[in-house]
Amino acid sequence: MNEIDHLDLDGHALRLLLTVHEEGSITRAAQRLGLTQSAVSHGLDRLRAIVGDPLFVKSGRGIVATDQAGQLARRARTLLEDLRAFSLAAGFEPARLATQFTVAANDLQRDLLLPAWLRRLRAQAPQVSLRVIPSGAPGAELLREGECDLVITPRPPVASDILQKRLFADRYAVFYDPACRAAPATRAAYLAAEHVTVLYEPRRALDVDRWLADQGVARRFVATVPGMAALAALLRGGDWVATAPSLMGRGALQGLAQVPVPLKTPEMPMYAVWHQRHQHDPVHRWLREHLQTVVGPALAAG
Repeated sequence: MNEIDHLDLDGHALRLLLTVHEEGSITRAAQRLGLTQSAVSHGLDRLRAIVGDPLFVKSGRGIVATDQAGQLARRARTLLEDLRAFSLAAGFEPARLATQFTVAANDLQRDLLLPAWLRRLRAQAPQVSLRVIPSGAPGAELLREGECDLVITPRPPVASDILQKRLFADRYAVFYDPACRAAPATRAAYLAAEHVTVLYEPRRALDVDRWLADQGVARRFVATVPGMAALAALLRGGDWVATAPSLMGRGALQGLAQVPVPLKTPEMPMYAVWHQRHQHDPVHRWLREHLQTVVGPALAAG
């Protein structure tokens, strides 16, 4: 029997390692890759033989990555990017592109932009897919370590190796259930109301909440939730209010009433954010250009 060595590695093996690491589950990795669980397990066994490490070990009902697996996953991302660049050396043709882009986005930008964006991408590149993960309050490491290709966020990480482009800006509005309360249209009514809001982990408040607090505006909060979409269930059927981007009224907060915030508040900008290593990558540039293209129609649709 021939000895297994590094020459047995290929792009499929690297993608398998990376997918299992990202999913933390052989079952979910198999579903994402379109493989059977036994095929994924067999692939992991071959990788274990090559690198001499268990890579993933059982923990309760799931698996956890070893330290070595985490290091190898980071290297695998870089190698897969290099392989993609190698395959496109003769020129980028979207119709030949077969890859999955990972995009970090929260509720507003996910619902507003991603459906039309995916349709445009697949019209030119039918084998392309998107993997969408929550961005929360993103840090630079999300892009530096290759955990995603692009972040769409109102709060770009501040770092010299992180690039950004402003996509649009939205105003804040006060959402409420009109069947349960009157519009909090005055400053007095707004401050007298009980509020619910979003608090991203680890304890990162919305920019508008931080801005109002800095202005000395005191509000009574009865609940915090980890994402915008969760606000709707709290608002419906109750007399609480939430301050959120007005465009949420087209998505997760659709059906609730909204009025302008009866206080001065800043706009909420939205940015596309990426790592500088992708700045001149023709594939990534194509990805960003199509995102920019769908912004205008998405805003006009309302």
